[in-house]
Amino acid sequence: MGDRIVVTGGSGMLGGNLVRRLARTGYAVHSVDLRAPVEPTDGVEHTTGDIGDKVFLTDLFTGAAAIVHCASGLPSYSKGRLREISVDGTRNVFETARAADVPRVIHVSSAAVYGLPLEVPTSETHPRRPVDAYSRAKAEAEEIAEEFRDTGMCVSIVRPKTFLGPGRMGLFAMLFEWAADGRNFPVLGRGDILSQMLAVEDLVEFIMLLLSAPDEAASDTYNLGAAEFGTLRAAFQSVLDAAGHGKRVVSLPVWPALPLLRLLERSHLSPVYRRLAHKLLIDSYVSIDKARERLGFSPRFSNEDAILRSYGWWCQQRPAGVGRTSRDAWRQGALSLARVFF
Repeated sequence: MGDRIVVTGGSGMLGGNLVRRLARTGYAVHSVDLRAPVEPTDGVEHTTGDIGDKVFLTDLFTGAAAIVHCASGLPSYSKGRLREISVDGTRNVFETARAADVPRVIHVSSAAVYGLPLEVPTSETHPRRPVDAYSRAKAEAEEIAEEFRDTGMCVSIVRPKTFLGPGRMGLFAMLFEWAADGRNFPVLGRGDILSQMLAVEDLVEFIMLLLSAPDEAASDTYNLGAAEFGTLRAAFQSVLDAAGHGKRVVSLPVWPALPLLRLLERSHLSPVYRRLAHKLLIDSYVSIDKARERLGFSPRFSNEDAILRSYGWWCQQRPAGVGRTSRDAWRQGALSLARVFF
């Protein structure tokens, strides 16, 4: 293929999986990120740089067949940094893409834009109801993408559920570490809510479908999630079972725990943010009917598949150190002290 694809956030967990898949397919791939890739990939050119720099982006985007915009701030970032990356950076990407006559942009958003949805399964027509700085930034970024779609640009918006797979760390590293060390693992309430996840491989395959789809199908908004999913307790328990220590998921009473988590978050002593804490208390799953019907999306991996593949990768790597991205383990803060009780 001679088509050149630019991937922003190409060194992240999603971006890294995507650039490798694109290169295997035969695309000419250019990755851009503030960080260098974990390891170089044949067929992938990488440039370290900032999506806030339009001159830099212009050089990258010129002649590209498509841009896949994966770069994003994370919930652990400050409000200012979230806005700088997810909102201002997204506008820079779209303005530069239009100036460079790039025919197609795929914007990777998040199902977090629904906030705490009023109905499940949640369809793409559900209003955006952001509840924190992260989901507000994601919602504003989508509004920018829609603005450019309305001018005639082919713009895909993808709203994945939490995606997992090799390379995923973030808060999941806490579950993996506690499981491997033979600890029980806590969950707010009974843990019997339905919680849908997504394998990163399935997300990558959907992006591949978008790249080859006709404009009328690609220029739309799509939810993505696993077709097979169950309770949060079952997902966490599958990891504890895989660890082989006979440990269990332990329920915590909700109302004493929520105020404590809020206090720890405000004090920067816990990485568990408010939206996540509330998500642990309500069913959370989206409809993927549109992706199935319009683009033939067929997820290969269940929730359990996705989380166990992440855990298997983590056990092989047992990464040292902590950081702020989904590629790093996040600091557990005061929660690390709670390990002694489990």
